Amino acid sequence: MSKKLYVPNRILAQQKKDINPTPSAISKSFGKTDDPNKNEEDPSKLDKSVIDRLPQPTGYRLLVIPYYPKEKTKGGIYIPDATRERESFATVVAYVVKMGPDAYQDTHKFPNGAYCSEKEWVLMGRYAGNRFKVEGLELRLINDDNIIAKILDPTDISYV
Repeated sequence: MSKKLYVPNRILAQQKKDINPTPSAISKSFGKTDDPNKNEEDPSKLDKSVIDRLPQPTGYRLLVIPYYPKEKTKGGIYIPDATRERESFATVVAYVVKMGPDAYQDTHKFPNGAYCSEKEWVLMGRYAGNRFKVEGLELRLINDDNIIAKILDPTDISYV
């Protein structure tokens, strides 16, 4: 009887990660880059100094951070970055960061008061607002009447 353990080369190579590396097209799809997307973080957990450095909306506008879907679903399925980018562009969910001084001040237009306040998740028009980035964080400036509803959790909303 032999006391040697024979292991196929492909098994040894997998341990060294020399054989069958992840193809570059697949690894690029899942966002394993050096530049992580800042919109993946929970906006309610941003530092106060970061929020202070964001632009202050003027007039009747709101500054919101659009919801960026997670990399992996609850069922464990990975969503490619291209799909996540497309969904974030057309997202209807956002987190209200700042409000302009005239937002919801018109009592004729908003007789029951404001539709939302700062630090709330809201539903808005699909392509509403002006998009821009500040230090890699995507933001939108939207009008106060673009708010459709308030929500508790952005993951409750599915896209159609």
